[in-house]
Amino acid sequence: MSKLTFLFGTVGSPLSTPKNPGGTVGGIGRMAALGLGALELAWVRSVAVSEEKCAEIKATGQARGIALSIHAPYFINLNANDDEWVRSRKRLMDAAHFGHLAGATDIIFHPGSYFGRDPQEVLAVAVPRLRGCVEELRTAGNPVTLRPETMGKSAMLGSLEDALVMSAEIEGVAPCIDFAHLHARPGDGSVNSYAEWMAALKLVKKRLGAAALKNMHIHLSGIDYGPKGEKKHLPLAYADLKYKDLFKALRDSKCAGRILCESPKMEDDALVMQKAWGK
Repeated sequence: MSKLTFLFGTVGSPLSTPKNPGGTVGGIGRMAALGLGALELAWVRSVAVSEEKCAEIKATGQARGIALSIHAPYFINLNANDDEWVRSRKRLMDAAHFGHLAGATDIIFHPGSYFGRDPQEVLAVAVPRLRGCVEELRTAGNPVTLRPETMGKSAMLGSLEDALVMSAEIEGVAPCIDFAHLHARPGDGSVNSYAEWMAALKLVKKRLGAAALKNMHIHLSGIDYGPKGEKKHLPLAYADLKYKDLFKALRDSKCAGRILCESPKMEDDALVMQKAWGK
C-alpha cells in the first residue's frame, strides 16, 4: 500500500502461527512476517495473563511494529442485573487493565442484550455503567479506549445507533464497527451497498465528528445470516458481503484506522483485504 491509512490484521493470532514461540508473542511475529500491521488479542473466554507476560507482549508488539487491541470476554452485559453486572464489570475492567499493560490501545467488547426491553430503556442503564468504568480507568491512569462492538443479531444491544449513543455520551468510548454484523443484523440482505455504507459513515461523522473517521476500529469477514441476524462468520469468498464497495465508501469518506479480520481464514482474508484496499 502506498499509504497505510488502514492497518490490517486478525482477531486472534494467525492460524499459521508457529508452535515455537507460539501464543500471542508468536502471533505478533507471524503478523509481522505476513506484512500485516495489527493484532487483536482474543481474550474472549477469560483474562488469564500475568503482568510479566503482558510486558513481554508489549515489548514484542513495539519491536515488530504491530498495533495491539484486546477483544474482552464475551460474557459482558451492560444490561445485566445488579449481581451479574458486578461480574461483567470485572471482566471488562480486567481486560482494560491487563490490555493496557500488554500495550493495547483499544478494548473491544460485546455490550450485551436487550432482554426484550426497549433500546432507549436499556441505554439508560448501560451508559452510566460504562461511564463509571471509564472514570475508574482514568483515575488509575489507564488511557485505553473502550469500544462497544456493533452486533449481528437484532436482539442484542449493539445496533450502530446504540454504539454511537454510548460513544457520543462518554469521552473515552468509541465504536468498534463490525460491518459484517451491520449487514447481518436486519436479516434481509440489506446494508450491503455503497450507498448504505456511505449513509452509515455519514452518521458516524455527524454524531462523533470527522476525527472519528480517522480512528476507526473495524471488524470484517464474510457472514451467514437468517431472519434473526447473524449465524456464523464465513470466508470472504463464500459470502455475499460486498466488501469492495465498503472499501470505496471508506476511501471516499477519508477513513483510517484498523481493519481486523474475523473470517475462518483469518490471515488469508486479511491479506486479501489489504491487497484490495491497496488497489
